[in-house]
Amino acid sequence: MIRPIMRDVTFLAKPSVPATPEDKQIAFDLLETLKHNEEACVGMAANMIGISKRIIAVNMGFMNMAMFNPVIVSRKGPYETEEGCLSLIGQRKTTRYEEIEVEYEDMQFQKQRQKFSGWIAQIIQHECDHLEGIII
Repeated sequence: MIRPIMRDVTFLAKPSVPATPEDKQIAFDLLETLKHNEEACVGMAANMIGISKRIIAVNMGFMNMAMFNPVIVSRKGPYETEEGCLSLIGQRKTTRYEEIEVEYEDMQFQKQRQKFSGWIAQIIQHECDHLEGIII
């Protein structure tokens, strides 16, 4: 189901709670909402659709992928950039990292650990900030 985009900064500033297997439908809704907004958006966190769970959806270039309970475990190569957000007005300066390693659970709730770089790493970092209630 395509969900409306949350724009309430007070809600977005609250850290999200861990996701469980019972939250799979939220991931499907998040992926569908991301697809619906693909002209203006490359990643989403569940709080962007009004659900405070640790779930993100990321455009990997060739497909969209959901991650449950992602944690960035390593970062390399800091750089300064500006980012926009579907939930917020305007651009904001932030520090991102060229390479990251992420631990997360996939759609079957199997533990995964994967390295990402470049644009995809930047998207994941932005969405993980959302999970922590960090508004850049």
